[in-house]
Amino acid sequence: QVQLVESGGGLVQPGGSLRLSCSASGRSFSSVALGWFRQAPGKEREFVAAVSWSGARIYYGDAVKGRFTVSRETENTVTLQMNSLKPEDTAVYYCAAGPTAQAMADSRPPILVDDWGQGTQVTVSS
Repeated sequence: QVQLVESGGGLVQPGGSLRLSCSASGRSFSSVALGWFRQAPGKEREFVAAVSWSGARIYYGDAVKGRFTVSRETENTVTLQMNSLKPEDTAVYYCAAGPTAQAMADSRPPILVDDWGQGTQVTVSS
């Protein structure tokens, strides 16, 4: 059974930082891209960041470029370091696995994502 489990969400003030982690299990992820999407209430699920299986290719959504950093820690783990957080970053953040990082970045809606985590809430508010 494939599982993607996120951790690290919470409440943070504007300008603050949070670090999300995702641990994947249930099959081999050695040739699979891992990444993050987010969904705010009443909005479509939005691409945030993705990293290839080798870590060599990384993509970011326009809204988070320069503030978020995605890292492939191991074959099965991916992290998202979020800095300079804004209230508009408030959303449920989902870990995702897909065929390539570019496919995950370009697919709108994200139909090329193979596996999803349950999501973790990130709230940016004073």
